[in-house]
Amino acid sequence: MRIALSVQNLTRRFADFTAVNDVSFDVEDGKFFSILGPSGCGKTTLLRMIAGFYRQDSGTILFNGVDMGDAAPNKRPVNLVFQNLALFPMMNVYENVAFGLRRRGEKGAAVDRKVRDVLERVGLPDAGEKQVSQLSGGQKQRIAIARCLVLDPTVLLLDEPLGALDAKLREHMKIELKTLQANVGTTFVYITHDQSEAMVMSDRVAVMNRGVFEQIGTPQELYHRPKSSFVAQFVGSNNKLHVTLRRDIHGAALARYADGVDLRLSEVCGDVDANEPYDMFVRPEAMVINPDAAQTNFNSVPVTVKAILFDGGNSRLLVSPEGTSDELVVMLPQTRQFDHIHAGDRIRVGWDAAASLCFLKSDWKLYDEK
Repeated sequence: MRIALSVQNLTRRFADFTAVNDVSFDVEDGKFFSILGPSGCGKTTLLRMIAGFYRQDSGTILFNGVDMGDAAPNKRPVNLVFQNLALFPMMNVYENVAFGLRRRGEKGAAVDRKVRDVLERVGLPDAGEKQVSQLSGGQKQRIAIARCLVLDPTVLLLDEPLGALDAKLREHMKIELKTLQANVGTTFVYITHDQSEAMVMSDRVAVMNRGVFEQIGTPQELYHRPKSSFVAQFVGSNNKLHVTLRRDIHGAALARYADGVDLRLSEVCGDVDANEPYDMFVRPEAMVINPDAAQTNFNSVPVTVKAILFDGGNSRLLVSPEGTSDELVVMLPQTRQFDHIHAGDRIRVGWDAAASLCFLKSDWKLYDEK
């Protein structure tokens, strides 16, 4: 597979602050690649270096194997879709899409053919005469993308283009963008802080933190096999338990939690160090309410139900393990078999040892947790 974009050892500093630190990655032609990370992690700086708006301090940027790290923005085979879309309100849809072609000197029938073709490709063949003010939010997104695609870029860069949309439209546009990219076949590099956007739309995702890539992989790899505490916390929902580790007489790793409770592990990320604190992660959907005591290789802890978090198909229990101030989230199965559970009840929750991962304790917090 041809590599549309190759970034090698890219670094950018602002005075004493390193915004992007020795980042490398490849994007295959025709793929949807997302860069996911919290605000301030360096992802927009990285995008602007790829686009040519920032000069890198070191490293190379190649498009289709050609080093263009020193080329001006208008000389690079890329286009950028901004969060605010930047459509021209005084122009109709046709003129908006044709603008870039005319700026580079194209005229007449060639412009008309390309504009009509790209409007067909984005599913709005009859929108040419409409004013921007007549478009829905989703239609504006597609016209902004069409204005870029008409210039036939090697890579289309998208800087949080769904950030300004309401929640309902954002959910719809995730599917629209994924379908659109698959239909047009252009390489997309997408910047977002929203892990749901990255997971739903992307072929591969890079998780960025403090100027570096923590992990690159498919959405499934990042979700099921995170390689760091940061990725485990940032991708999807996870329960975090503070534990210490030891090995039993057979050499198997055990996690000591709360009042002397030993939890079984299937594996540990890194060597076991009994002197270090660890973070143990278990997905809410991996937890079972009142598990069968006869199950082998299964962890079980007594908890008190603090709240029922009803949200239709995403309903959950908020529970607190006895002897701790921790709060864990447990997904409720949609069978209604646990409708009898109420806040204040004492129950047990459990999970298969294979569903948990441990990493050395990280100082990064997803929010202001305890």
